[in-house]
Amino acid sequence: MVKRRRGSRTARAAGLPRHRVERHRPFEQLVERALAGIPMPFAAALDEVAVVIEEAPTPDQLRYNGLAPDEWLYGLYEGVPRTEWGADWSSEPNKISLFRFPLEADFPDPDELEDEVRITVIHELAHHLGIDDDRLHELGVD
Repeated sequence: MVKRRRGSRTARAAGLPRHRVERHRPFEQLVERALAGIPMPFAAALDEVAVVIEEAPTPDQLRYNGLAPDEWLYGLYEGVPRTEWGADWSSEPNKISLFRFPLEADFPDPDELEDEVRITVIHELAHHLGIDDDRLHELGVD
């Protein structure tokens, strides 16, 4: 299974809040707004992937992506990109995880947080569509 990540090396485990930062809109609303803003035909691809909000990446997710325990991810795509589907493709669930603690820790300004949630959603959906990190960097979505 392909795993692609988007993350921060500045948000550290020790510095993360242990509770929701109330000065922001509820994180779920930011994600909903980001998803609603994706234009067709890209929005149709959301039917093929689950989008979930997690508090933080698991130790296994960090280890698999070559990150130390004190490093974090903003988002992670886990699944088989569309460009790799074939006639013999065995259906595995495609999943985009958005990690609330690292995003809120690195983006205390509400407007910047909303922008970064949107960018992270687009970045991870692009991985589902088969776009790699190098191409996303070229497009300025990294």
